[in-house]
Amino acid sequence: MLISSTRLIGAPIMSLQTGRRLAITKNALIDPRNLFILAFELEGPLLVDTPSFLVVSDIREIGSMGIIVDSSDEFVGVDDVIKIKEVYDFGFHLVNLPVRDQQNKKLGKVSGFSVEPGSFMVKQLNVRRTLLKSFMGTELLVDRTQIVEISNDSVTIKDE
Repeated sequence: MLISSTRLIGAPIMSLQTGRRLAITKNALIDPRNLFILAFELEGPLLVDTPSFLVVSDIREIGSMGIIVDSSDEFVGVDDVIKIKEVYDFGFHLVNLPVRDQQNKKLGKVSGFSVEPGSFMVKQLNVRRTLLKSFMGTELLVDRTQIVEISNDSVTIKDE
């Protein structure tokens, strides 16, 4: 079963030790080279580092209460993990990227995505269609196998 980005972004981070909310997720840090979520950028008054991240391997469970971790000791700064620093410096944000086909026709913008819970691999993109194409359907679902290229400027998918 896939998990929607709407359930992951803005989710509370709960401590297994104390049962208290430690932070909330602000963004997913996605590696554009393979579309895996490495970590979640966090916000909240209890954070020591700015920006602070929760590496996905430190997540115990995703439940109805939010994302469960052992404690705030799991949070890291941008310079604490080399791979996080590298991907953070890309400045890549998947949501709101324009989506085009191989003939460079604009299909819409990424409005969200779905991930596989075990690996945190982005499996599907939700694409909000352009105004003209929105009359044919509200949203386009793009499987990761349809993606040809990803850059900081756009996502190119196989022709419809």
